Amino acid sequence: MIGAASTMAPVLSARSLAIGWRGKGALAQGIELELRSGELAVLVGPNGSGKSTLLRTLVGTQAPLSGDASILGQAVGRLSVEERARRAATVFTDRFDSGYFSVFDIVAFGRYPYTDARGALSDRDVAAVEAAIASAGLAELAGRPFSELSDGERQKALVARAVAQDCPLLVLDEPTAFLDASARVEVFHLVRRLAREAGKAVVLSTHDIDHALRYADRLWLMDGEHRFSSGSPEDLAASGAIGRAFASGGLVFDALTGTFRPELGAEPRSVEIVGPEGVPREWARRLLERLGFEEGRGDGAVARIRIEEGGCGLAFVLETEGGAPERASSYDELASMLRSLR
Repeated sequence: MIGAASTMAPVLSARSLAIGWRGKGALAQGIELELRSGELAVLVGPNGSGKSTLLRTLVGTQAPLSGDASILGQAVGRLSVEERARRAATVFTDRFDSGYFSVFDIVAFGRYPYTDARGALSDRDVAAVEAAIASAGLAELAGRPFSELSDGERQKALVARAVAQDCPLLVLDEPTAFLDASARVEVFHLVRRLAREAGKAVVLSTHDIDHALRYADRLWLMDGEHRFSSGSPEDLAASGAIGRAFASGGLVFDALTGTFRPELGAEPRSVEIVGPEGVPREWARRLLERLGFEEGRGDGAVARIRIEEGGCGLAFVLETEGGAPERASSYDELASMLRSLR
């Protein structure tokens, strides 16, 4: 294993990097980035903006159009395949035929940079494979055929293979694609733990903006207009960069909540919510958004929702000007009342 990088020196860096294919123009240029041990960078951007191309360029499997990328201070273009394999472990979206290989066999492939010509595993290699499987929560599945795993279990096994490779840098391209909600969360928890506890520098690309904003130390944003931005999730959300990158007819990025919502129009109708902050109020806000309203205050609101919590459970009281208050005991009943205001 390459010695652990200093917390002050970047594990991965790029300077004046342009990516794409020669003769077809650049997908993005002027890319400047750094990633250190213990950090998780999440790469986001619209389809076709060049996320996979950037990742392949950073690890040296695709040549840059200009500029350079470095791992542990050495330009990737000058590293041999073996040297790159000791510095960066990758998981790309390419499908492969796993045959009759077990989970243990698949993860053991991560040890190939350290084995002899016969590929025999030493005791140290076996220990590294077992530790990687355990870190992914797959110890009970080590002997199961890879082909019998669920999509989420397969992704975790491939991440475990990268962990077994024992590199300072992990690069994962869309590891949460096609996974259900719980499996996506598990993968994000796993890679964050690898950064925090194992001191890895981790890069992950995803279309899941919500999880990117929740988990990333650094957000890398490609906007589809040949531009690249790097910063904390908070900075890129507050600056409007995320909203501009994903601008789409009918949808807007709400920097306050960190989510996308339907565009409500020039003068959306507002409803005031009165009640303590907490789960009931947050879901009342979401209900308003789904029905085409927004939360407002004072004279501009067409109605008021008063949230009451007592011994009989949760209740919503809808108050409109000139009308008698209406009482609802569920969000479903409240939704029916609100629809009448439209």
